[in-house]
Amino acid sequence: MLLHIPDVLKPEQVAEFRKVLDQANWVDGKATAGHLAMKVKNNMQLPTDSAEARMLGEKILLALETNSSFISAALPAKVCPPLFNSYSGGQNYGTHIDGAIRQIPGTPVKLRTDLSATLFLSDPLEYEGGELVVEDTYGTHKVKLPKGHMVLYPSSSLHHVTPVTSGTRLASFFWIQSMVRDDSKRTLLFDMDNAIRLLNIDVPNHQSTLHLTGIYHNLLRSWAEV
Repeated sequence: MLLHIPDVLKPEQVAEFRKVLDQANWVDGKATAGHLAMKVKNNMQLPTDSAEARMLGEKILLALETNSSFISAALPAKVCPPLFNSYSGGQNYGTHIDGAIRQIPGTPVKLRTDLSATLFLSDPLEYEGGELVVEDTYGTHKVKLPKGHMVLYPSSSLHHVTPVTSGTRLASFFWIQSMVRDDSKRTLLFDMDNAIRLLNIDVPNHQSTLHLTGIYHNLLRSWAEV
């Protein structure tokens, strides 16, 4: 499932982020790339231990805690602290697949990367190119979202970022370990959760809503790993 989640950050929050990022010290993104990714990664990144990355990452995690679409789609068990990257002057990231296991910096905690997320911090009109291109069983998808919006997709997908030929593309990216590792099962639960919410709007307090909610939780109980 590839999901566009709008308005994860409000415009005033994005403006605050941009002020911080404009003053930050960026480093070569290859510093955090694996052996194979290093060959195709060409961007700039905030150091993972920088005060700016920690502060802004905490604000993103706080926003996600109250985002019902994210919770419903990801069913998060663990979320890696958000990282930040910048593309300009033709920089790009060639086709790759994210590593299966990430260690949370400064801790012994490891997580399985079930889902990848990109939160856009630049408006599409601010730069040319820079599309996130995700390949899955349903084809190839080009993603270039408004600032403050996020895309969520399976970490098992091949993906790349096209060259940014003018302007600057700023974004945050991170990984999620879901309570339900199988993407098809997560998709089924997400669709069922949405159907239950719509049914409750159309026919409030209908007995079928209670019945379907029970089925949802019994499926989650059967598939979840906690």
